[in-house]
Amino acid sequence: MNIKSIGYMGIGAPEPEVWLEYAVDVIGMMPARAIPGQGWGVPQTGEARNDTGIAEDGSVYLKMDDHQWRIAVHPHATNRGMLYLGLEVEDKLALESAVIELDSLGIQVRVGTEAEAYNRAVSGIVFLQDPAGNALELFYGPTKDYNFCSPHHGQEFVAGHLGIGHLNIFVEEMEPVYDFYTRKLGFKLSDYIRMGPGAALKFMRCNERHHSLAIIGMGDYNGLQHAMFEMKTIDDVGKALDRAIAKGVKITSTLGRHRNDGMLSFYMSSPFGFDVEIGCDCLLIDDSWTVNEFCEGDVWGHHGLVEAVMASSEASRIK
Repeated sequence: MNIKSIGYMGIGAPEPEVWLEYAVDVIGMMPARAIPGQGWGVPQTGEARNDTGIAEDGSVYLKMDDHQWRIAVHPHATNRGMLYLGLEVEDKLALESAVIELDSLGIQVRVGTEAEAYNRAVSGIVFLQDPAGNALELFYGPTKDYNFCSPHHGQEFVAGHLGIGHLNIFVEEMEPVYDFYTRKLGFKLSDYIRMGPGAALKFMRCNERHHSLAIIGMGDYNGLQHAMFEMKTIDDVGKALDRAIAKGVKITSTLGRHRNDGMLSFYMSSPFGFDVEIGCDCLLIDDSWTVNEFCEGDVWGHHGLVEAVMASSEASRIK
């Protein structure tokens, strides 16, 4: 199977509009120009039906490139972190082949209806779960409206065919999850770091981006630890850091550069439960890359990162 990218993500939160403010004012995303499932009317007019990014049910949709939306935040009584993850395949034939392949492997899948696909602004969709219970949606044919404009003076994200960025996910049982993403969905291991007896952090890719998904075995918890959104320049990263500080957002890790993927970034708290990494200069690799174990996380900086990861893991266990 060939997954092209992580195309979108759904989050559950008690107050989605708080996330809207955070994503726009701090990160620099843009409210979606039309809500999925509402349609666009007459395309020639260029007019959207709802450019607030807020749907009738209170869900918030956010845009970061030419896709109609990339991040959705849905109302939920408690913080649920990641509700679903959209994985893009090439086309209808690829989606149909994926269903046959997964079914032959004994993995339960459900083919979505036209209405369900329309409500995600895609052409076709299939639903399944990974072994950790994370809801996944294979899809093809996302709606694109092209007119992304950050509220912050020309800021741009590195997204497009590389997807939304990367996610770091805590998993209770490492091997079944790793086996699922690599042997079933076709992700490739880029590198890894040992975290102690029976614990590791594994970085997996589905395109040129060094990794789109990282999993860390914590022993007794499944959930999202952080999401990374990549910007085009260090100035964009620095300006986002300034905005976060000005808004009183907690900086959980100082500016630094990672050893393995070369990312220059900082980490901050999001409104509901997981951290957000903002960075630039992520390494792009191809199939000539050799898998390796690395023994240090950073070239410099990122002070507080290990402590933040451990603290978020502990807080998640308490909930």
